[in-house]
Amino acid sequence: MKFSQFTYKRPKLEDIKTDFKALIEDFSKSQSAEEQVALINQLNELRSQFDSMFNIASIRHSLNIEDKDFETEQGYFDQNVPEFQALINDYYAVLVNSKFRTELSERFGDQLFAIADLTLKTFDPEILEDMKRENMLASEYQKLIASAKINFEGQELNLKALDPYCMSTDRAMRKKANKAKWDFLAKKQNQLDEIFDKLVKVRTKMAKKLGFKNYIELGYARMLRTDYTPEMVKKFRDKVKEYVVPATVELRERQSKRIGIDDMKFYDTQLYFKQGNPKPKGDPQWILENGRKMYEEMSPETDSFFKFMLENELLDVLNRTGKASGGYCTYITEHKSPFIFSNFNGTSADIDVLTHEAGHAFQVYSSRDIEVPEYLWPTYEAAEIHSMSMEFFAWPWMDNFFEEESDKYRFEHLSSCLFFLPYGVAVDEFQHIIYENPEMTPKERRKTWRELEEKYLPNIDYDNNEYLENGGYWQKQSHIYQLPFYYIDYTLAQICAFQFWKKAHDEPQEAFADYLKLCKAGGSKSFLGLVKLANLQSPFDEECLPNIVGEIHNYLRGISDENF
Repeated sequence: MKFSQFTYKRPKLEDIKTDFKALIEDFSKSQSAEEQVALINQLNELRSQFDSMFNIASIRHSLNIEDKDFETEQGYFDQNVPEFQALINDYYAVLVNSKFRTELSERFGDQLFAIADLTLKTFDPEILEDMKRENMLASEYQKLIASAKINFEGQELNLKALDPYCMSTDRAMRKKANKAKWDFLAKKQNQLDEIFDKLVKVRTKMAKKLGFKNYIELGYARMLRTDYTPEMVKKFRDKVKEYVVPATVELRERQSKRIGIDDMKFYDTQLYFKQGNPKPKGDPQWILENGRKMYEEMSPETDSFFKFMLENELLDVLNRTGKASGGYCTYITEHKSPFIFSNFNGTSADIDVLTHEAGHAFQVYSSRDIEVPEYLWPTYEAAEIHSMSMEFFAWPWMDNFFEEESDKYRFEHLSSCLFFLPYGVAVDEFQHIIYENPEMTPKERRKTWRELEEKYLPNIDYDNNEYLENGGYWQKQSHIYQLPFYYIDYTLAQICAFQFWKKAHDEPQEAFADYLKLCKAGGSKSFLGLVKLANLQSPFDEECLPNIVGEIHNYLRGISDENF
C-alpha cells in the first residue's frame, strides 16, 4: 500500500484506556507464562494502533506545517502521547513484577526488562501536564523554524534552501546567504530564548518531581542509557578534544590553502574546493533511480528494501515552502513501513540523506518481524551506527552520483565526519552545563556556548556577526530543543561507523555481514551489547578513539587534495 493510501483516524484514547487497563488486569491475574505472553501480544497490538496513527499524523504535519487539520492532530498527540505513555508504564509495572518474569525474559530477552525498569523511573502521573507542556513547546520550536520565508535573490526561501548559496564559489554570495540565514534567527532570538527557557524549567521540574538530582539524570534515563554514564561521556569528550580537535585544525588549514583564502571566516567553511563542492549530477528523481541501482547491487537485502520504499512512496525528499526543516526516518508499525523525510537542495547533502536515512530505514525494515515493539529500534546511539555506516558502505557507488567529482565527494565526506565530532561533543557538554545550572539566563547560556566553541572549534571567525559572536549558533540545533541529550549519540556512532569504514575497505564481505547482523538485531540488546555483536570496539575503550581517528587522519593526509 502506498503512503498516500494509508488511512488516518484519530485514536479514541478513552476506548484504548479501557481496553488497555482490562488487559493489564487480566495480566496481573494470569496463572501461567503462556497466558501472559498472549496478553502481551494483545497489549502490543493496541500500542501498534496508537503508534501508527501518531506517526501518520506526525509525517503529514511535517510535510505541510501550514495544513491546519494536521496541525490540530499534532496538537492532539502533544496532549495525549503522555497519557498513552502512562498506560505503557502501567504495563511495565506489572511486567517487571510478574511472577513469571524468568520465563518471560527467556521468551522476550533481558533488554525488554531493562527498558521497562528504566522507563518506570522516568514517569509518574504527577508529571503528565509537564510532559504535555514540553511537547507543545517542542512543536512551537519546530513551527518557528519552519516558518522561515526569506526573500533572497528574487525568491522566497526557507532555511534549507539557502544552503546551496552558503556553499557558493562566490565569496560575496556565501557571505550574503549566511547573513540572510542568521538574520532570520537573530530576529527570532527572543522567541527562541523564551521557548528554551520554558523547556529547561519544565524539564527540571519533572526531574525534581521524580526524585532526580537534575534533568541530566532524567535525560539519561529517558534515553535508556543502561551501560554508560555522564562520567564516561566526559572522558570521551576529553579524547575528542585531545585527538580530534588538532586534526580538524590541520584540515581547516588545508582547506584554507585549497580554496585560496588566508582569512577564513565562518561563511567560508562550507566551501571545500575552489571550483565548488561536488554536487549530484541530476535531479531528485535521478538521485532516487541511482539509489535504486546502488541498493540493488549492494546486496539482496538492500535491493528488496529500497524497492519496497520506492513502490510504496515511502520517501518525501523535495524541499518546498511550508515543509518542516531537516530530515528523519520513522516507522509505521501497522504497515511495517519505514518512512524517509528530507529536503533535497541540490548539494552533496542529498546523497548523505539518501544513505543516512536509508540506513535507519534499512535497519527497521530488517527487524520489522521482531515481535517486541521495544526492539524495532535500538537506543539512539546504536541506531546512528546503522545510518552513519551506510554512508560508508555506499562509497563504491558514489561515481554514479558524482561522476568525475566522486573522489572529491569522498574526501569531503570523510573530512566533514571528523569536523562533526568536536561540534557534537560541544552540543553535549552545553546541555550538561545547562541542566546542571537551570537558572542560567539566556545571556549566560549564549556565553557558555561561545566558550565551548573556543574550546572545541578554535579559530572560528564570525566576522563581527553580532548574533553569532554573542553565542547564538546553538539555537539552530533542533535536538537541543526537541530531543535533549540526543547528540553525543552521533559522535559515539561515528566512531563505530569509522570502524565499519576501515573493515569495508579491508574485508568488505565480512564487514557487510556484521552490519547486516547488527541491523537484524534491532534493539534487542543495549548499545554496548550491539557494538559487541557487530564485532566493533567500544568507543569508550581507552585506545578506540585515538586509533581509529588516527587511521582516518592518516588516510586524509595521504590524499593530494590540492589536485581537486
